[in-house]
Amino acid sequence: MKFYSRKLIKPGDLNANNTLFGGALLRWIDEEAGIYAMTKLDTKKIVTKFISEINFVNSAKQGDVIEIGLAFTSVGTTSITFSCMVRNVFTKKTIISIDKIVFVKIDNDERPSPHGKTIENLGFNSPTVS
Repeated sequence: MKFYSRKLIKPGDLNANNTLFGGALLRWIDEEAGIYAMTKLDTKKIVTKFISEINFVNSAKQGDVIEIGLAFTSVGTTSITFSCMVRNVFTKKTIISIDKIVFVKIDNDERPSPHGKTIENLGFNSPTVS
């Protein structure tokens, strides 16, 4: 698992319980994973197809710094799949884990389109799951 970005939890990111609002965290994850998919597939024409069960493990509070980690799991004809973990930078406690986030390359009519990538030309030797 490689950790790509960090976020400072600010007052606007909190829910009524004064902990990190799950919707804010999911938006950050979708954005980070989407950018990673774009860079691996060499296109901006990707969409989020599927996010598996989301496991909220620990909460984050205002002032915490979190980091978003992604690991490649598989590649299909039109898709690329990652797993995700978000953790507290200082305590290393897991905040959230997601087994599968799938992105699909689309054409101009927003239909799935082959991306022509393989594990080898994506720069991965074999799938990595952490």
